Amino acid sequence: MSVAAGSQRAVTKGTVPFGEYRTWYRITGDVTSDKPALVVVHGGPGSTHDYLQNMAVFADHGWPVVHYDQLGNGGSTHLPDRGADFWTVDLFLAELDNLLGELGVADNYVLFGQSWGGLLVAEHAARKPAGLRGLVIANAPASYPLWLQEMEVLRAQLPPGVNETLLRHEAAGTTGSNEYYEAMGPFYDRHVCRIKPWPRDYQASFYEVYNDPTVYFTMNGPSEFHVVGTLRDWGVEDRLADIEVPTLVLSGRHDEATPVTVRPYEELIPQARWEIFEDSSHLPHLEEPERFVEVMLGYLRERS
Repeated sequence: MSVAAGSQRAVTKGTVPFGEYRTWYRITGDVTSDKPALVVVHGGPGSTHDYLQNMAVFADHGWPVVHYDQLGNGGSTHLPDRGADFWTVDLFLAELDNLLGELGVADNYVLFGQSWGGLLVAEHAARKPAGLRGLVIANAPASYPLWLQEMEVLRAQLPPGVNETLLRHEAAGTTGSNEYYEAMGPFYDRHVCRIKPWPRDYQASFYEVYNDPTVYFTMNGPSEFHVVGTLRDWGVEDRLADIEVPTLVLSGRHDEATPVTVRPYEELIPQARWEIFEDSSHLPHLEEPERFVEVMLGYLRERS
């Protein structure tokens, strides 16, 4: 464990045991304070915390912030030889439960889940943990079947020839080719991150995925819009009515998580409020940071 102090932020980094593995974490602020810890659950699956680093700003307002890298990537244990039977939703739910307990925040916390992390925290919340004070579901579909349905709509709107190139490589099983990778660009620039060049934090997570794509390729697939992994039939719609805490739902107007994929959260969670960021796609915390902080602070103040 290492501890560092910034102008207003005390930062603690380390790993906690998770069975025979280790989960990397970073705490910004003081988790022993009265305010609930804001636990940040990244997307992917198989990404890292890096692209969500700017959420540490909430520690400057009194909320301790916990980032972590999910098993298989970043600073946590990498397991490139494990197969699909190992990489399950239950594994990552167990890792989250373990982290909350090991860090001593299980009795007082708010969860922020982004993209895949949004589905994960929804499932966690549906199990009614006693210490959960609030839930933020950001840029997440309520199911992967809905996601795939909407991917067809978004792909059909790409510049002429792009989707044809993507489909050709997907049919041939050559999604690792440079041509496929380059053809992904127009989709990502429209629906994932509209800032050019991409912010450094987002680039860091993007390259971490492809440095060790074990989890992403196994559970998701070769790209955001070609989900052929083990999650392709999974969703949380049937769990949303069981969520008892006030829930903030976030998405971008140009988000790959389209309104069709997000709407079940608002409709099925008893205490849900949905905020759409008009100038954002999949990363409003980077694309509209000032409004993002304003919306989040409003929600957090209601939880304290």
